[in-house]
Amino acid sequence: MKKAYTIDQQIARLKSNGMVFDDEEKAKEILLDVGYYMLGVYSFPYEIRFPRLEQRDHKLKTGTTFKSVYDLYEFDTKLRRLLLNALDRIEVNIRTKMIYNISLRYIDDPCWFVNRKYMASKFVNDFEEQVYAAMRKNPVIQHHHANHSGIYAPAWKTIEFMTIGNIITLYDSLKEPEAKDLVANTYGCSRGVFYNYIETIRVLRNKCAHGGCIYRMDFPKGIKRLPADISADCRHNIKGGIDVVKYMLGRISQTRKRELESEIYNLFNSIQTIEARQVVVHNSKIEY
Repeated sequence: MKKAYTIDQQIARLKSNGMVFDDEEKAKEILLDVGYYMLGVYSFPYEIRFPRLEQRDHKLKTGTTFKSVYDLYEFDTKLRRLLLNALDRIEVNIRTKMIYNISLRYIDDPCWFVNRKYMASKFVNDFEEQVYAAMRKNPVIQHHHANHSGIYAPAWKTIEFMTIGNIITLYDSLKEPEAKDLVANTYGCSRGVFYNYIETIRVLRNKCAHGGCIYRMDFPKGIKRLPADISADCRHNIKGGIDVVKYMLGRISQTRKRELESEIYNLFNSIQTIEARQVVVHNSKIEY
């Protein structure tokens, strides 16, 4: 097992792999802030053997600068923040649409989400253990049960505290296609496409929330091309994911969609090194 390196050893090792430094003191400051391993993740596209992982020796292409690697890191970090802000807005809206449309459809049962008449049996069977048990620790839910009878809080309280994964399972577990259509149609989608888009949002949100590398992100299942107008070569990459975010955001607010488009445009054009910009374009298909 490898041992930890001092900051001077880190610089020396990067140099031995072919990295060029304009300002070593600034590089040390960045390494102590971001971390040697994390910068290594973003130096991967500059390696001679990229994208091969087998027998990786970390040797870099001639002329690779520390600045270009850090530029790539900065772009990815800022893109992640922009997307998280938009994804949070979309998640809130999806939750609200679920609560409003389905609760009105099943207006006689405030706890329709555990009614086997409306929901798949597996969802109902698993609900207490997989969803509500943890939710019972929530102060809002505790306050509800302290003041009201019933096993569960009504949908407009319970669903507010579900994760995006829970909400996707909830949607998929609705028995009536017409109920699914009520939600999907508010976003101009068929229920199949809507499910594909919210699953795309879940995967992207989880990646962003856990600090994952975004610009090279892959969507193995593929993204439905319409109505978000996804290019055929972007169905599996981050550009397609961003297009879904923009589409869904546009169904909520065209102003918010334009703001996100402008922010991503400005972010791309803020990349200072040509090398980092080329890596972004090649791997993400993002280009302005």
